[in-house]
Amino acid sequence: MPFNLGIHTGQQDCSLEDLRRVWRLADASGFYWVSIWDHFYENPTVDGKGPCFEGVSIMTALAAETRRVRVGSLVFCMGYRHPALLAKAAVTVDHVSNGRLELGVGAGWYELEHQAFGIPFPPVKERMDRLEEGVQIVKSMLANETTTFVGKHFQVENANCFPRPVQKPPRVWVGGGGEQRTLRIAARYADGWNAPYISPELYKHKIEVLDGWCGKEGRDPAALTRTVNVGFWMGATRAEAQVERDRYAAQYGAQAEARSGGQLFGTPKEAVERIGQYIDAGAQGLNIALRAPFNWDALQAFSEEVLPAFK
Repeated sequence: MPFNLGIHTGQQDCSLEDLRRVWRLADASGFYWVSIWDHFYENPTVDGKGPCFEGVSIMTALAAETRRVRVGSLVFCMGYRHPALLAKAAVTVDHVSNGRLELGVGAGWYELEHQAFGIPFPPVKERMDRLEEGVQIVKSMLANETTTFVGKHFQVENANCFPRPVQKPPRVWVGGGGEQRTLRIAARYADGWNAPYISPELYKHKIEVLDGWCGKEGRDPAALTRTVNVGFWMGATRAEAQVERDRYAAQYGAQAEARSGGQLFGTPKEAVERIGQYIDAGAQGLNIALRAPFNWDALQAFSEEVLPAFK
């Protein structure tokens, strides 16, 4: 079974043409997946004035620009849109992409964005409750013509969803690594699970927890696809790899060392070795997460030297 490699494009601090160039490269080079994130501000945030394209609309642009890659989101914050509205938007993207939609959802964590845009930022328990209710509504609307759901936070009554998705139905992903709620929600409802920016060792532990929840929920663990996102700081050469590592340290400052386990550093050969560690930990796919300015030489080297190693 091939190991699926993808690109996660954080649509910040770049132009639309930069994003289109990445998407076209991924589509032509044999990547399996391209995804977007759901933020209003650049992250890490400097002053909130860096360009950052909105998630649903940029995902639609991704769908229209490509022909082969899976079109993903990692992940839409359940607090930013009513889940029924998100489901309707997802169906539109599924049609624009001709059946390549992969819909990821999460509880949300970025308090600054909530405050700035007037969106309530409740305690984590309520955010998790909203995620659990919302994912049920989304899944039902993608699978059924009509949905009724009465929860504490979300309600829909005879909500029709037409046109129907091209896929029957599209996969829904849950993103995050919280062991008490997030992984249980994934085990109970999700078709796929993604964890961002953690080491292979921690990723293996999270999979063990996920499998445990699957057992308690009566779910076959093999029914969930498991992937991981890693920051992309690889260099095409040894010298360039050091430049990228220095750029990472400058961007993340005091957080750099603590976050380094979930980043892809070094040369293409070292990248192959590191990805192999995630495979050994149980990952079925890995997405390299790009931050502008994009390193085009490194991305080309990854396409030519790393991608073929996992075909």
